[in-house]
Amino acid sequence: MTTSPHRVQGLNNDEVPADWPAISAGEITWLATRFPQLEATATLIWHSPRPMSAAAIAQGVNGRVFIKRHHHRVRTAATLAEEHRFIAHLARAGVPVVDVLADRSGATALAHEGWTYELHAVGKGDDLYRDAPSWTPLTDLAQAREAGRMLATLHHAAESYTAPQRDTHILVARDDLIRSPDPIALLARDASTRPALHDYLSRRPWLQELQQDVLPWHNGLAARLQAEPRLWTHNDWHVSNLLWRREGEATRIASVLDFGLASPTSALFDLATAIERNAIAWLELERGMAAVHVDTALALLDGYRQVRPLPAAQVHLLADLLPIVHLDFALSEVEYFHGITGSTANADIAYYDFLLGHARWFGSADGQALLSALHAAA
Repeated sequence: MTTSPHRVQGLNNDEVPADWPAISAGEITWLATRFPQLEATATLIWHSPRPMSAAAIAQGVNGRVFIKRHHHRVRTAATLAEEHRFIAHLARAGVPVVDVLADRSGATALAHEGWTYELHAVGKGDDLYRDAPSWTPLTDLAQAREAGRMLATLHHAAESYTAPQRDTHILVARDDLIRSPDPIALLARDASTRPALHDYLSRRPWLQELQQDVLPWHNGLAARLQAEPRLWTHNDWHVSNLLWRREGEATRIASVLDFGLASPTSALFDLATAIERNAIAWLELERGMAAVHVDTALALLDGYRQVRPLPAAQVHLLADLLPIVHLDFALSEVEYFHGITGSTANADIAYYDFLLGHARWFGSADGQALLSALHAAA
């Protein structure tokens, strides 16, 4: 998509050319005409290594501003505003989210020349995991418990938020297929509204592959999830999306970042996602149990239950949900890579490695050990 020299983190934890050009000084100049918090003379001091959008921090006389830019097919201004309204609700409830900045007209998302922009205040706290890839495990158990407690706090705050489902599937972690009694039928019904995904699937024996590797984990799950209320959740609870501060001998969460994957799912879905993101070294599975941080998973669960108790039945459901918690999002990534960036190689990684491979791994001895430990914690 670009010939920019800017490089980002690839799906295999390598360094690859960016799909999207880095934010430029010219864009700063234009954004400064709309946002009083940004100065036209601000200097770009950092570019994000994250691959699916462009983000940067600009330093001006009056302070720093975080800028994020999306391709219009990934986020429109209206779609981005869905995230911003959720963030604003959490802020009013006392969750330490980062302020979304409004322009002179009060808008928090702007469309311009095929791009969609959002500006945020720079979060308070230390970015201890700024350069950590999304699949880097969390090994500090005290921080894992703190992350679990804050996630539960966020869920309490979200209970009074009732916005409808997101208006996009692209790079959003929904649970529609997981909750459906017939995920295959639901996928088929979506064919007209998700043509890129269905074009990709039509080129491979996807029905047979899902039936072999994914759907056995789904058996009986949809009925059990009916008792789990819809809840707007973060859906990307990895330590790289948290900022930290010292409080005596403890490390506490100072800011919660990046609600790009947020949507109405459930509290258990969000907690399962947190375990998947933080407790498994997905890119190092050849190390066997050394790649599985059972203690991190249990610490996340323990911290969560300190704030938001979970009965045994819900802990068992959490463990049973874990092998396919990535289902909807993996297909969303396939749709993004195949339909927007045009990368068949990345779409194949999302499909074969993330979607099928992660579900298949939970049937291994190592995956079963993690699930058994979670069931035992009930």
